Parts: sequence; structure tokens; C-alpha cells
Amino acid sequence: MSDLIYRTLSEHTEALAKKEYSSVELTKACLARIEETDAHLGAFLTLLPEDALATAREIDQRRAHGEVLSPLAGIPVALKDNISTRAIPTTCGSHMLKDYRPPYDATVTEALKGAGTVLLGKTNMDEFGMGSTTEHSAFHMTKNPIDPTLVPGGSSGGSAAAVAACQTPLAFGTDTGGSIRQPAAFCGICGLRPTYGAVSRYGLIAYASSFDQIGPLTRTVKDSALALEAILGRDPRDATSREHPMPHLLNDMERGVNGMNIGVLSDPLVVAADPSVRLALSMAADTLRHLGATVEDVPLPSLRYATAAYSIMASAEASSNLARFDGVRYGLRAKTFDSAEELMCRSRSEGFGTEVKRRILLGTYVLSEGSYDAYYKKARAARSLLREETSKLLSRYDLLLLPTAPTPPYAFGAKKENAALRLSEDLFCLPAPLCGLPALSLPFGKTEKGLPLSVQLMGRAFDEATLLRAGYALESTLERRQP
Repeated sequence: MSDLIYRTLSEHTEALAKKEYSSVELTKACLARIEETDAHLGAFLTLLPEDALATAREIDQRRAHGEVLSPLAGIPVALKDNISTRAIPTTCGSHMLKDYRPPYDATVTEALKGAGTVLLGKTNMDEFGMGSTTEHSAFHMTKNPIDPTLVPGGSSGGSAAAVAACQTPLAFGTDTGGSIRQPAAFCGICGLRPTYGAVSRYGLIAYASSFDQIGPLTRTVKDSALALEAILGRDPRDATSREHPMPHLLNDMERGVNGMNIGVLSDPLVVAADPSVRLALSMAADTLRHLGATVEDVPLPSLRYATAAYSIMASAEASSNLARFDGVRYGLRAKTFDSAEELMCRSRSEGFGTEVKRRILLGTYVLSEGSYDAYYKKARAARSLLREETSKLLSRYDLLLLPTAPTPPYAFGAKKENAALRLSEDLFCLPAPLCGLPALSLPFGKTEKGLPLSVQLMGRAFDEATLLRAGYALESTLERRQP
């Protein structure tokens, strides 16, 4: 097996530019790694070896002719299977869309094609993004590359596992309530959720539209910055995307944190987290102090409402977004039925899995007459309160430091039948999507059993540069993660 697969994205960009090896060589190494490992790992739903090699050959020819190319030109990449790819299956991990091939590319897909990346395939996910373990895919489970008895997190578990297993140096996932950052934490890699509106959602098959965001999963913080720069930008096809100039993210990455003010989340919910998680948070805070930052404990009282508010609002939006999949307009169509009503009932019953049905039912209930005021309006009020408290904190502090997940990765089946326990895994990831803010999860230590631990940094809207600076400083104090 070629040792190319163990190099980082930034190492590949430099080596390809210097023609130390070709994109074809790198792509073949990744495809060989996938062939060797994915039968038991299950990171991919669709593989595109012939297309990938054709693209790699084209990039090599353009580079040989002296054409100036993007930094990501020739880099293999994987996309979560809810990001539209023209004429390539985009299933959302669901039987409802098992035969769907979009007639267009998502804006992010277009941007990556324009940058010259090499699409290896589409990665596994919890059905329609609803889950935090990738156990809820309609096709197969994805295993954690660190320990195959453990979940890889979710819903972007396939993308996280592919990067952690060195099948690809770069993958993209989507983050609704933590679905990039939590699997990144469980697989020992970096996961970045950009500011809401910084990256176009056009072509992303929606779960909860006011929360969903596309972002990169990589092995290092510098890699995250490289990947994010390729997909940033206002898109007129997405009414929620915003024009907001950002500095070149790599320019100031090595400036460090000297002079920064950083708040460390201090809350009874943090105290209730696993001891190893609390230790990692404490060590990260001490490291930032040592590097010159002012670090203080800060409260976030409304955090206790985050899980309930997110569950209600995301389910309500899901109920609305998934109504289109009825066997008439979109999605699987039942083969036998006697009426239009039976067609819709059978199609949705056959197409959706248990977790999706549960969230649709919850969302429909909280939007119903008699429940809207009691649940949905209160959830919106809780979201507003959390936004207000977080905004006040970020007016005093450059960043907030908090755990990514309350526990290290756990065994398959441990929480599959307990929705409340699964939702609790997202607790510390929820402030960012509820507030529309950027957040970065990065590895920081291991448990006594060698399982990955992580911490999370959350910053001001469209200030990814500061977020990545602090993440890079923290990461630089650790030995580089070895696969």
C-alpha cells in the first residue's frame, strides 16, 4: 500500500504543485485503500473509480501543460450522500431515494469540480441526516476505523470514517445539529461547521433548512481551512447565503492566540460529562493560557433548553421538508395501491425508516393546532434566548471553548433504541446551529483505552479565521495524529 494515503491534504497540495507525484498516483492509492478497507468499514455508498481516474488524468495533463490550477486540483474527495451530484446516485441513506440521480450539481459540488478535485464517491449517512451513529442508514452501518465495535458518530459518519481510515484526505459532510463535528470527534479528526450562510445550501437535500450547513472533515486544522476556502461564497440560488468578505484563511493561521480572550463553558451539564471529556477540556484551557490567551470560565444558562428546542424545531422543519416525498411528486412509489391516499401512505411507509418516521410524527404534532403555541413557539423563544446569551458572551470573548460530545465513542446498539440518549450526544454541538455560528472540533488527547477525545471552539459569525487560528495553535501542541 502506498504511503501517499497517510499524508495530509496540505501535504498533497504542495507535492502535487511540485509534481512530486501525480493525481493519478494519489487517486490510485486512495482507491486501493478503499478496496482494502471498505468491505468491513462501510464508509461509501457509491464508488466512482473510472470517473475519478479520468478526472485525475485530465488534471495531470493540464498541470503538465503549465496551466495555473487551484490548490485543490487533483485532490481526491468524498461527498456525503445528501449533496447533489448530477447523474450520480444521491440517496440520503434512504430507500426513498435509492434510485435518485439528480439532474444538477449542488453549488458545493460545482465549486469542487471547478477547483479540479477528484470525486471518489458518495459516503454513508444516517437516513436524511437523522441520527448520530450512522446506524440509521437504510443500506448498511459504518464502523469506526479506530475500533470497529464502536459507532463512528453521525450523521456524517461515512465521511468521517473515510478520512480517519485514510481512504481520502478530504470529505464533506453536513451539520444540522452536530453531524460534522460529533463524528469528527468520535473518529479522531477535524470537523468544521461554517457560519450559516457562508456556504451555499443549493443542492443539499434538506433536513432542517434553518440549521443545515455543509462543511469539511479533514485530518488537520490547516486542511480544514484549505477545504473551506474552496466552497465559500454567496450564491444567488440560495436565499440564505450571504455576501461577507473573509480574509484568506491561511494568512494568519500561525499568529497564535496571544492576546485572545477565550471563554470556557462552565455549566452543570459540562460537569455531568464523562471525566475524560472534562479532563480534555481542562487541558485545552490550560494549553491556551500557556500560549498567551486570557481564559475564563463562562456560564451559558440557556444551554439546558438547547436539546428540547433543537428537537422540536428540527423535527418541525423536517416534517415540512420531507412532505414532498409522497410517491407522487418525489421519491419511491409503492407498486400496489387502490387510491391516491393509499399510494402516499404506502410509499412513505416503505420508503422511510423508523427514525425518520419518528421525527416526522414529532414535527407534525408540534406544528398542529393546539400544540404549536405549547411547543413550537416556546422552542423558538428558547432559541432566541440562547442566541442572546451567546451574543453577549462573544461580545466579550473572541471564542468559546467547550466539549464536542459528552462521551467518547460508544458501542453499536448502546443508544439505538433510546432517542433521548442519542439526542443528548448532540448537546454541546447545538449552540452553533441554533445561533448560526461557526464551530470547529479537533482531536485533543485520548482516553486510557486509546479512544479519541476532542474539544470544540465556537466563534463569531463569519470569523472562521480566528476560529482556525486558535484551533491550529491547540493542534500544534500535540503530536500529529498517526493513522
